[in-house]
Amino acid sequence: MEISLGKIAELVDGKITGDSDKDITGVAPFFEAIESDITYADNKKLLKRISETNAGAIIVPRDFTCDSANLVQTGDPRIAFAKLVDAFFPDMPLRKGISSKACIGKKFIHGDNISIYPGVVVGDNVTVGNNVVIHAGTVIENGVTIGDDIKLYPNVTILERCTLGNRVIIHSGTVIGCDGFGFAPEGEKYYKIPQKGIVRIDDDVEIGASNTIDRATFGKTWIKSGVKTDNLVHIAHNVTIGENTLLVAQVGIAGSTTVGRHVIMAGQAGVTGHIKIGDNVIIGPKAGIGGSIEDNQIVSGAPEMPHRLWLKVSKILPRLPELRKKLKEIEARLCKVEEDK
Repeated sequence: MEISLGKIAELVDGKITGDSDKDITGVAPFFEAIESDITYADNKKLLKRISETNAGAIIVPRDFTCDSANLVQTGDPRIAFAKLVDAFFPDMPLRKGISSKACIGKKFIHGDNISIYPGVVVGDNVTVGNNVVIHAGTVIENGVTIGDDIKLYPNVTILERCTLGNRVIIHSGTVIGCDGFGFAPEGEKYYKIPQKGIVRIDDDVEIGASNTIDRATFGKTWIKSGVKTDNLVHIAHNVTIGENTLLVAQVGIAGSTTVGRHVIMAGQAGVTGHIKIGDNVIIGPKAGIGGSIEDNQIVSGAPEMPHRLWLKVSKILPRLPELRKKLKEIEARLCKVEEDK
């Protein structure tokens, strides 16, 4: 594919400084780009090193200027670059219609422009909207409702009665609606508590690969609009995740916890059950969250503490053996002073 800088500027709502007729044939990272590529620089470190890239053009912030390079000035260089990646690497053409090798249950209702690949299993009383793509090996059980503009990658499982809104993407190996982890002690054994709720996923959600989102005991586990999860995330029964929250790889959230809007949980953070995480909270990697957190807090560590305090604590921890030795020396000297009195 070959696109002129002038056309690129139109695609990303940008302004050109340099040769608008220059043809671009690819996109590449800042230090790997060649003369026929376009790249981007969205921070001060890269902008200071513009002369070090071999790219034929660079997407930069609107207020950045440089006479020695072809620039496309935009409001958000990273978003503009992402749009160009889509333009240069469009999705493969879809197989339209329902494959004869898919297994479709009774009373299946679907909209227009659907693609159902071989090996898909759809249960009874399933409703699917328009522009839905369901890749091979996916299982959709009885009573599931799926909205418009959905993409389900291979081997996704959506269990009975769960609901998906519009523009939802679910990556391979994810299970939506497995039983919550509910067991009541009965002597030395455990009696399984029936899990009869659902999972509800709202609009514009993207779920990474190999996630498990448990159905509620009663009611719903609720993933609200705009939520994005990384791979290997676990969300337990009756959890609510607020709008536009990000959950990074290996996050685990225990049952009946409520997570607010625009929260970020870094990798391997673990959250106990029956607590509330406020809006705009940031939780650091490997944090252990044992209690509720108010709005607009940044926490790290296990147990959690304010991030700045955790930075101080983490610096002290490697010195503990040395500090212990010094304390013992001081203690011995004090004892000797007391004996000499």
